[in-house]
Amino acid sequence: MIFLDTCILIDYSKGKIDINNTAEYCFSSIVELEFLTGALNKLELKRLNQILSKFNLIETDQEILDLSTNLVNRYGLSHNMSIYDAIIASTCIIYEIALWSYNKKDFKYIKELELIDE
Repeated sequence: MIFLDTCILIDYSKGKIDINNTAEYCFSSIVELEFLTGALNKLELKRLNQILSKFNLIETDQEILDLSTNLVNRYGLSHNMSIYDAIIASTCIIYEIALWSYNKKDFKYIKELELIDE
């Protein structure tokens, strides 16, 4: 399983990248919210929701939020870690899945997190 960051979904929605076997990819509610807020109208919102329906949704639970708080305490000041990035990283760490993101600088300092290049 590979976790898709918002930037990857945006490029996929624009046809800039191809993702084969969508069943092997997932995202979380945070990524869903970031992705959907980019919709310019109702028709595009419907299209973005159709894109998301191809992938697996991982729910954000208390364990993820607790680890996110820990990451913000650890990296918030030193690396300017955002709440969103903390939740994404925590999800990947807890579920032991790799993160596909173009924004490697936002995550590279987290040793427990596997980043992939595709």
